[in-house]
Amino acid sequence: MSSPGNSAIPAAGPVTRPRPTGLVRFAARLPVLLYRLRLGRLLGRRFILVRHRGRKTGKLRHTVLEVVRVDSERREIMVVSAWGERAEWFRNLMHQPAIEVQTGRDRFQPLQRFLDFDERVIELDRYAREHPAAARTIGRWLGVPFDGSAEATAALARAVRMVAFRPADPGEGRG
Repeated sequence: MSSPGNSAIPAAGPVTRPRPTGLVRFAARLPVLLYRLRLGRLLGRRFILVRHRGRKTGKLRHTVLEVVRVDSERREIMVVSAWGERAEWFRNLMHQPAIEVQTGRDRFQPLQRFLDFDERVIELDRYAREHPAAARTIGRWLGVPFDGSAEATAALARAVRMVAFRPADPGEGRG
């Protein structure tokens, strides 16, 4: 199990698809607008807004991410970086922890941890069983053919990165 902060992360698999631009990028950014208009609750618990600082500029950034799973026992919300370590938000979190996580109307100061390869395999296998079409789509986007097999799940786990957020208890260190 990985520890909080900048834990060792296995080398990324190839992410061949370019990042979205134009209309696709605009559509992908619409959930941020909903949160800014205080309408994040319309997205339900399926998406979270992560507030973080840019690693180069220090500017406040807002990123809406799809929730892969909520682990009620550990009080963790798990998200995936489909672009692996290339995603700007992920690179920012590796440099400095998230400032705040918002889900619907609820906000909290998070503790974050990066899931290791074995954890990503487990979570992606669970996600693929619960959302098979979405898992195939992510695989297609990344150039990783996904058929639900153990080999395909491992290939997808090598290509993506995952972060778990949980509310920090009072007095608990962040990182």
